[in-house]
Amino acid sequence: MEILLKNPENDHLMKILYAPWRITYIKWFSKKERECFLCEASRDEDDARNLVVHRGQSCFVILNRYPYNNGHLMIAPYRHVRRITDLGDDELLEMIKLLKLSIAALESEYKPDGFNVGLNIGRAAGAGLEEHIHLHIVPRWVGDTNFMPVLADTKVIPESLEESWRRLRDRLQALF
Repeated sequence: MEILLKNPENDHLMKILYAPWRITYIKWFSKKERECFLCEASRDEDDARNLVVHRGQSCFVILNRYPYNNGHLMIAPYRHVRRITDLGDDELLEMIKLLKLSIAALESEYKPDGFNVGLNIGRAAGAGLEEHIHLHIVPRWVGDTNFMPVLADTKVIPESLEESWRRLRDRLQALF
């Protein structure tokens, strides 16, 4: 829900967008001594709750709980490793194999026009979680940057995380 309020200092209208679901992220992110959510997800066997769509030998695939687009996946090693140079060859190879399979699953399920794939290493590079390296895979469609983010500073994610998890877990299982 969005409302407009008049700023008493300058009479300009200020938009307020109510997004109560974001409080979970804010509370989680503000905890000073929180455990790494990737480590928690890798140890917990409840893949549906943790949005883990596939488990490999040394790495796993997980949906981003705060996605840029539907199907936004992350691939992470089980080991809590900060730097790519600290990964073993087996972990690096599996990350790339899981990248290939994840893209195949996303192409089959979502039919995107392209992908953004990348690592954000360090806070200066945009890493929200610096301590545990992870690879992002963001499906993209022509026109997915439409009027909502531009005019309303609002991103529309039309599919629930639970539905995305089910679709991608089933597709990745079929690929294996």
